Amino acid sequence: MLSKTFKTVRETEKASTTYVAALVGVSLARAPFFVAAACLWARGRKGGVAVNLLVDGGRHPRALLALENGMHFFGRSAGAEGETFGEVVFNTSMVGYQEIVSDPSYAGQIVTLTYPQVGNYGINEKDMQADRLHLAGLVVHDMCYEPSNWQSVESLPNFLASRGVVAIEDVDTRALTIAIREGGAMRAAISTTDLDPESLVARVRASAPIADHNYVADVSCDEPYVVPGQDADGQPRLSVVAYDCGEKRGIARRLSAAGCEVTVVPWDTPVEEALAKDPDGVFFSNGPGDPSSVPSVAEAVRACLGRVPVFGICLGNQVISMAAGATIEKLPYGHHGGNEPVMNLLTGKVEITAQNHNYGPVFSTFGPLVPELSGGVSEHPADEDLRFWSSRRIAPVVQNERYGRIRLTHVNLNDGTPEGIQFLDVPAFSMQYHPEAKPGPNDSTYAFSAFAKLMRGEDDYLAIDVREGRRF
Repeated sequence: MLSKTFKTVRETEKASTTYVAALVGVSLARAPFFVAAACLWARGRKGGVAVNLLVDGGRHPRALLALENGMHFFGRSAGAEGETFGEVVFNTSMVGYQEIVSDPSYAGQIVTLTYPQVGNYGINEKDMQADRLHLAGLVVHDMCYEPSNWQSVESLPNFLASRGVVAIEDVDTRALTIAIREGGAMRAAISTTDLDPESLVARVRASAPIADHNYVADVSCDEPYVVPGQDADGQPRLSVVAYDCGEKRGIARRLSAAGCEVTVVPWDTPVEEALAKDPDGVFFSNGPGDPSSVPSVAEAVRACLGRVPVFGICLGNQVISMAAGATIEKLPYGHHGGNEPVMNLLTGKVEITAQNHNYGPVFSTFGPLVPELSGGVSEHPADEDLRFWSSRRIAPVVQNERYGRIRLTHVNLNDGTPEGIQFLDVPAFSMQYHPEAKPGPNDSTYAFSAFAKLMRGEDDYLAIDVREGRRF
C-alpha cells in the first residue's frame, strides 16, 4: 500500500512537471500569464529568485535577514514591509505559533520557528496572549497564505502585516537554528528595503543590544484591571495581585481557574499600594529582556517576601532570585519551545514543559548547601550542572542569608540549569518555565493549584499529583 502511494506521488509530480514544461512552449503572447501560473505552482517547492519575485503578482517582495556574525539569508516578505532590528532566537514548538507571536516576552526579539510549515490553521480570537504584538520580527521556512480551520478569522501573514510585524519566509531555518545554537542568540535584522548584505550586517552590528532597553515598561498594562475568579471545588475565592511584567493571558486564566480573583497591576506599581489591596498572595509574571533592567520589581519582591505568599513564573522567577541575592546569567541561546524536559525533584517525575527565556539564576549563588538536607553533600557541583542532583533524586537545600532555607525543586534535563525553587522559611516558590502551557503541554499546570494551597496555608502545597489542574 505504501509503495503504491509513493508511486502515485511520483506520477503526480511527473505529470505536474510535464504540464509546466508544456506551458513553456506556448506562444509568446500568452507567456506572461503562464509563467506566473508556473510560479504559483512552484510556490510550495524549493524556489529561486523567480518565485520570490513573481508569486502572488509580486505582492511579496524580496527580503533579507542579516546576522551580526556576518551570515545572511535572502527570502521574501511574509508580513509587513520595511525593516526591523532585534535579537534572533529560535523556538522549537511544532504548533502554537499564534501564542508565540503574541507572547509579550518576545519583545525585542526576532523569532525563528523551526517547524518548517507555519500558518496552516490561521489566526483565531481566543488564543491571543496580549492585546497587541510585541515581537520584533518572524522568520519561517514556508508560510501558509490560505489557512483551513473553522475558528480562523485571518491568515498569519495578513495578521502580521496588519500589525506592522516584519517577517521573512523561504529561509533555511535549519541552518539558521544551528548558527544560533552554536553562536548564541545575536543581533539581527530583517529588511525589504536594504537588500545589500554588507550594508545590513554593518547596521546590525551598530544596533543597540537588547539588554540596553527596558522592554517590560513597553509591554506592561497602563492601568490595573481585574480577572474574576472561578469556583474551585467549593473553596473560598482567593485574592491575588499580579505584577504585569508582560503577563500572558493564559496565566491569568489559570489563576482564575484555580479560584483566584486576579488584580493585574502595572510593573512599576508601588508595593505598598499593591499590598493595600489586602491580597492573599502576590504573583510576579513572565516578561521580556534582562531582569537587571527592572530592579524595582526585585525590590517589590523583597518587600513582599515574609509578608504575603509569593509565586513567580519566568521573569518572575528571576526577580525573586535577585531579591534573594542570587546571580542571574544569560544562557547561550536560551530556552524557547514546548518540549523542554524538567525533573520535579520532589516527585521524581519528568515534566515536558513550555519555555521562553534567555536568562536564569545560578543556584550556587543562593547560598551554601545544608548537607543534612542535601543528601550529605556539602559542595555545589563545580560545573554548575544541576543534573548532579536529578541523577541522585535529591532536592538540595541552601542557607540563604536573607530568607533562610531555599530548596531546588526543578532541574532542566537538557542542560542542567535550575527551573524551580521553594523558600522553606517564608511562603514563596517560583518556576523558570511556563506551567500555563499556552502553547505547550499541560504537565505543569498543577503549579496554580499549588499557589492556591500555599495561600490557604498548606505546608505540603508542592507535594501534589502532577495531574491536578489539568482539567482547567
